[in-house]
Amino acid sequence: MNQKDTIRDLTGKLARCEGGAPGSRKKETGTTKNTMGDLSRTPTAETLTQLGQTLQSLKTRLENLEVRQYSRGNASAQATSLKDLLQTKIDDLEKQVLSRVNNLEEGKVNLKNETELRGKIESALTSLQQRITDLEKGQKESRPADKFQLTFPLRTNYMYAKVKKSLPEMYAFTVCMWLKSNASPGVGTPFSYAVPGQANELVLIEWGNNPMEILINDKVAKLPFVINDGKWHHICIAWTTRDGVWEAYQDGVLRGNGENLAPYHPIKHQGVLVIGQEQDTLGGGFDATQAFVGELAHFNMWDRKLTVGEVYNLATCSNKALTGNVISWAETNVEIFGGATKWTFDACRQIN
Repeated sequence: MNQKDTIRDLTGKLARCEGGAPGSRKKETGTTKNTMGDLSRTPTAETLTQLGQTLQSLKTRLENLEVRQYSRGNASAQATSLKDLLQTKIDDLEKQVLSRVNNLEEGKVNLKNETELRGKIESALTSLQQRITDLEKGQKESRPADKFQLTFPLRTNYMYAKVKKSLPEMYAFTVCMWLKSNASPGVGTPFSYAVPGQANELVLIEWGNNPMEILINDKVAKLPFVINDGKWHHICIAWTTRDGVWEAYQDGVLRGNGENLAPYHPIKHQGVLVIGQEQDTLGGGFDATQAFVGELAHFNMWDRKLTVGEVYNLATCSNKALTGNVISWAETNVEIFGGATKWTFDACRQIN
C-alpha cells in the first residue's frame, strides 16, 4: 500500500470512529488554562482526525519538495538525507495515530495515557513542521521576506502563529492585513493581543453568527465587514484614544466608523501578539471555536491613523504603499506552531 493509500485508509477509520470515542467528555466550563501548544480538547476521535489531516498536509509538502528537487536536478546529498529522515518520522507518526485508532475501535482508551501520547505526537508534529519549513527555505532564498502567507486549515486550539515583537504603548493605531476565508459560522480570530491583567487588550474576532468585532480593553465595536466568501479581501482598522474614534476599511473603501471605543485608554505594552487564536490568558488559553480558519498575509501595524489615501494605496498594491512602523510583515518576525504553514504569496500578482 503506498503512502496516499495508507493515509486515506487512516482517515477513513478515523471518520468511522468520530463521535464514538470511549471516555470522551464535554469541555468543562468556568475554568481557564494556558493551552499554548496543547492539542485540541475535542473528543479523541476528532483530534485523531485532525492529526491525520495534518500528517497528510506534511506528506504532500514533502512530496512536492522531492518533485521540485529532482525536476531541477539539484537534489543535494544533504537535502535527500534530510528528506528521507523526515519521511521516516512521518511514517512513525502514522503508526502512532493508527495505534490510537485501533484502540478506539477496541474500546481500549486510558485518558491519562491518551493525553500524554497526544502531547508527544503534537510535539513531534511541530518539530517536523519546522524541519520541512527549513528544507523548503532552500528553494525560497530569492523570495522577498514579505511575500508569504499563513494558512490555518483547521479549527483547533493548537494551530497558531506568534509575532516575535511586542507592541509599544500606543495612543492610536492602524492595523491592516489580507484575509481569505469561507469558514462558517464566523471566520474566527485573525489576531489577538493580550497584556498582563487584560487578555482582550486588542482583538479582532468573528465568532459564531456575530458580525466581526474589534475589542480594545474589552470594549467592543461591531465592524461592517463581509469577508467569508472564499476570496481575498484587504481590511484595515484605525483607532485613536481621543474620543475612541475608529474607522473600518474593506478593499480600500471606508465601510464604517464610530466613536467612544475605549476612549482615553492607551494600548499597553509588553504583551503577546498571536495570529489565528483568541487568548484567554497571556499567550494561551485558546478555544478551538474561536480559532481563525483560512489564509492571512501582509499583517502590518502603525502607531497612528492612516489616511484614506494611504489605506487605498495598500489595498490596490500601489508602489506608494507603506509598511508598518510598529509591526511589519516579514518571515523572520513570525513563528508558526501546531501545523500552521507558510506559503509563497504575492497579493498584487494573485489578486489584481
